[in-house]
Formats: sequence, structure tokens, C-alpha cells
Amino acid sequence: MLSAGSRTFVLAMLVIGAGLLGYRQLAAGPAQYVLAVSWQPAFCEGRSRLPECRSQNPKRFDASHFTLHGLWPQPRSKAYCGVSEADIRKDKKRRWHDLTWDRLDQATWRRLQQVMPGTRSGLHKHEWVKHGTCYDGVDADEYFTDSLHLMDQLNGSEVQNLFASRIGDELSGDQIRAAFDKSFGPGAGDRVRIACKNDQGRRLIVELTIGLSGTVSPASNMADLIAAAPPTQAGCPSGVVDPVGLQ
Repeated sequence: MLSAGSRTFVLAMLVIGAGLLGYRQLAAGPAQYVLAVSWQPAFCEGRSRLPECRSQNPKRFDASHFTLHGLWPQPRSKAYCGVSEADIRKDKKRRWHDLTWDRLDQATWRRLQQVMPGTRSGLHKHEWVKHGTCYDGVDADEYFTDSLHLMDQLNGSEVQNLFASRIGDELSGDQIRAAFDKSFGPGAGDRVRIACKNDQGRRLIVELTIGLSGTVSPASNMADLIAAAPPTQAGCPSGVVDPVGLQ
């Protein structure tokens, strides 16, 4: 039989243990992601040798729609899950075409080639090896199917309409955030960070990163995922929506 002092000690340890367990469950919470999307003409400024940039033309999908950079599980340190050291070295040296890869379903692959023109440079392999391998233990086909589902919602939104209608003109961060609010609910724009780059005296909008929280699937509503994510820094205050071609 335990003494009174021993019983007090055991009880205290149980309480602390239960508290720590509760903390871990709270800390884990819903899955957090960042959806990174590019404005491809701006990305291609200064990268004219890339195959996806050499072949770009005003009639192609990526001339007027957002393209997929990647869907990144958070925190940023969550990368290369179960990936061999050999493939990590290849990835970091940008030897993306040499990475280990299981082919996608043909329907997924056709859609991905349109929405991720960087597939021509092996970007899909890089994104899978670095980020997709940490995406809830699924295979590459499911990872990209979920990513494409999000891109469909973004490219069917007022945000895409705004960018497509203002090609060659400057957009403010406030205008972009207002379009997110209109499409995905009040406060959605506060979950978006805008990245720009300078090109011969012009400031170009090159990428948006969108915070998401929850379970991503072909049935998920992007508005709900954005609403559940924490706010982020606004990033670039304004920039030009670049047209196709070197300016």
C-alpha cells in the first residue's frame, strides 16, 4: 500500500501527464498548409531559358490564370519525409528530372501539366519530394489531385478575374485582399501574402501564398480552409500584373 505522500506524488504525476497530453493534442490541432501560386509571366521574366517560359504564349492557360507552385505542409521545417539522402541531394542540386518518381494517373497528369507549367522543368518532382512526402502519408496522385482542386477554386474566383482584367496594370494589396474577401469570405485576404520582384524598374506581382487549415480533399471548400487559418503578413503593397513575354 502506498503511503499518503506516495499517493500524492503519483496523483500529481498523473495530473501533469494528462495536462501534457492535452497540450500535445491542442498543439497538434488541425493540419496547416500554405498554397503557393505563381503569376507565370512575372515568374518567367529573367528565366527565358526555362522550357515552360520559352513556350509561353498569350493564349495559353498560364497567361491569364494562376499556376501551381506547391502545397506546403507547415511548419516550413516539415520537409523530405522518408526521402533518401540521395534524392535530397539531387533535389537540392535541382537535378529534378533524376528524382525517384511514381507516374501519376493520366487524367491527373494532363491537368497538372496545364496548371503547373513547371512540370516541363521537373517542378512536380521537386514539390512531391520536398513537400508532398509530408502530406498526410498519401501518394503523389492524391497530393496533386487535392492541390488541383484548390487551384480550380482559386482560378474560378474573383481573384483570377481581377488579375486577368488588369494585365499590364498595377494592383494594390488592398484590391487583391478585397477580391479574396469577396470570393472566400470576410477576412480571407488577411490570410494571403503577396510576393513581388523588381524587373527593369517595374515591381511585378510574382506569387501569392495562401494560408489554409483543415483537411484538404476533392470535397473541401477553400473558403472554410482559409477562414480556419491564422492571419499572415501582407507582403508587397502593390505590383504590376505582368503580360506574357519579356518586357
